[in-house]
Amino acid sequence: MPPRKTPSKPNPPPPSKNEQLEAYRARQEDTVLTTDQGIRISDTDNSLKAGLRGPTLLEDFHFREKMTRFDHERIPERAVHARGAGAHGYFQVYESLERYTQARFLTDPSLRTPVFVRFSTVGGSRGSADTVRDVRGFATKFYTPEGNYDLVGNNMPVFFIQDGIKFPDFVHSVKPEPHNEIPQASSAHDSLWDFVSLVPETAHMVMWLMSDRAIPRGFRHMEGFGVHTYRLVNAKGKATLVKFHWKPVLGTHSLVWDEAQKVSGKDPDFHRRDLWDAIEQGNFPEYELGIQLVPEGDELKYGFDLLDATKLLPEELVPVQKVGKLVLDRNPDNFFAETEQVAFCVANIVPGIDFTNDPLLQARIFSYLDTQLTRLGGPNFAELPINKPVCPVNNHQQDGFGRQTINTSRANYHPNSLGGGCPMLADPKSAFVHRQERVEGHKIRARSGSFGDHFSQATLFFNSLSKPEREHLISAVEFEVSKVERAEIRERVVNQILVNIDRQMAERVARAVGVAPPKPPKASDASAGKPAPRLKASPALSMENTPHDSIKTRKVAVLVADGFAGKELSQVRKTLEGLGALVEIVGPTLAPVSSADGSKETPVKTFQNTSSVLFDAVYVPGGDKSVTALKKLPLAVDFVREAYVHCKALALSGAATTLLDAAGLSQPMAKGLDDSMGVVRSARNETRGFGQMFAKAIAAHRHWVREAPPPA
Repeated sequence: MPPRKTPSKPNPPPPSKNEQLEAYRARQEDTVLTTDQGIRISDTDNSLKAGLRGPTLLEDFHFREKMTRFDHERIPERAVHARGAGAHGYFQVYESLERYTQARFLTDPSLRTPVFVRFSTVGGSRGSADTVRDVRGFATKFYTPEGNYDLVGNNMPVFFIQDGIKFPDFVHSVKPEPHNEIPQASSAHDSLWDFVSLVPETAHMVMWLMSDRAIPRGFRHMEGFGVHTYRLVNAKGKATLVKFHWKPVLGTHSLVWDEAQKVSGKDPDFHRRDLWDAIEQGNFPEYELGIQLVPEGDELKYGFDLLDATKLLPEELVPVQKVGKLVLDRNPDNFFAETEQVAFCVANIVPGIDFTNDPLLQARIFSYLDTQLTRLGGPNFAELPINKPVCPVNNHQQDGFGRQTINTSRANYHPNSLGGGCPMLADPKSAFVHRQERVEGHKIRARSGSFGDHFSQATLFFNSLSKPEREHLISAVEFEVSKVERAEIRERVVNQILVNIDRQMAERVARAVGVAPPKPPKASDASAGKPAPRLKASPALSMENTPHDSIKTRKVAVLVADGFAGKELSQVRKTLEGLGALVEIVGPTLAPVSSADGSKETPVKTFQNTSSVLFDAVYVPGGDKSVTALKKLPLAVDFVREAYVHCKALALSGAATTLLDAAGLSQPMAKGLDDSMGVVRSARNETRGFGQMFAKAIAAHRHWVREAPPPA
């Protein structure tokens, strides 16, 4: 029998517009934002404040729940700043700052305050690489006679958001996407750029993240910033607003993006190793503490709000005064006990320093302490050696996991008579006293209008960069946004964010990521929404204006094989090491190699186990036999080619100059010494002045003239 046919059912009629609208509303009802208790929330972008520019209120249950849940997402790894490296050292102020603060470590020039500093990446896990594109943490714990003071900052002076209640949202967006935990330690994916395109206040920080600042040469070569505006308070109670800066003595330098990616594979511990090795070698990293001081009451004087963490205070408006030096001179004895267990907290301040009503700072005051409770197992983390103050600690806290203090008094309360009234209250003159501030205002979830300009400083930063730095930034944005799968997100990035920063940049990125270029603005709209800038550019924001007068601790690779010019190498090495550079011999193997005159050198690296990306400069001494052997080694030729492409200083003498031809880098050479484009060459060996010229090329850090021009 033929198979029985099932009668087909008629297709139902399509839903009417009213039915579609009702279904949409029903779905909306099911996805309304609530607390964990089911309480509906209408605003998750602004914490509850006492007035538009007032402090955050403790009764904000939504803020506290949101931050508490975020703080405890990771066990035991830090939710952010998981991968780090630390070092011990000391800080010493140059001259007393008692005019501005009563903090003893800032008023006693004879005092060497012990410190512990932790550097870190923000987004990646503990197992990620050092050289990813990311913000870097720069946290300093001062063990002062008045208690611990923690200056917890980054290597960028601004942040992505204005109000701390948005911090969980931002971090969730930049972390690996939750459905597949990909990509690790990278911002080049849909969720980050979706967030950015919908939150314009991120624009300024995104420019910093896409700049070369996000791929530093090392922790020793990056600036640090306190990010927020704080208060200094002197003994008479007078307050001055302050921005904190760390300025590296070696200057601020970066990697290039291709180099950073290759370093991640060659040595994922590149920054950790560099910091550790420098301290072990006695090349102690040094930073100067700089401060920008603003009279209290002038927080709106400069065309933006100093309480807005997405804004910086240009150094051309308020110069940075260098007031002291930080020296890191000792590596940790145990990584876990010190670097992992150190607990920084923005709330750790000492008399003479106080908070402002910055809503991001207010959130951090709560969040850091809350996070430590889970990460370090309970409330007694301050008793761990790395966190313990150097001054006496007396209070009625007791018990809890990991308690080490053995209390012997019968009295664990205040006031008491059983313990003789101890510990007694301190004299207000030596105690921490909160700065008295008049606070009035309605309880409100909103932003002050003074926080409303999101693009002027992003444009200022972009305009302040040198041409190579701008090209690198645009290239970084093209790379990152091209990784975004959803076309509508790429379109929003171009049309909602980039076009408001720089139109030419937006047009170039649009072409690169396959979206329509932004429409030209109407004449009436050309300057709408953006106030006239007080500065068109801030030269202090460009790393090209950092010091370029030293080669101290720069690593120079010397490529040799049997038959190299030994006398010349000896002279050049003497010059470089005399100026503080570190010279390492790289050979075909680790076996000793002989020079043409019979001297020997023992390589510390081979072409197989190292790369030009791990060095700051490359030198190839002459010697026909040596150069002939190097030309036959593809890795040696690639060593030279790669250093050239990454715009590093190169030095080649005698027969070694032909290595450029072998690497496909032929270029005309003048007679005698030639240092065009940072490539120092001499047709003869042992040329006088060769080493000095090479040192000057190394001090320049990069020679951007070699870079290929951007596509038309």
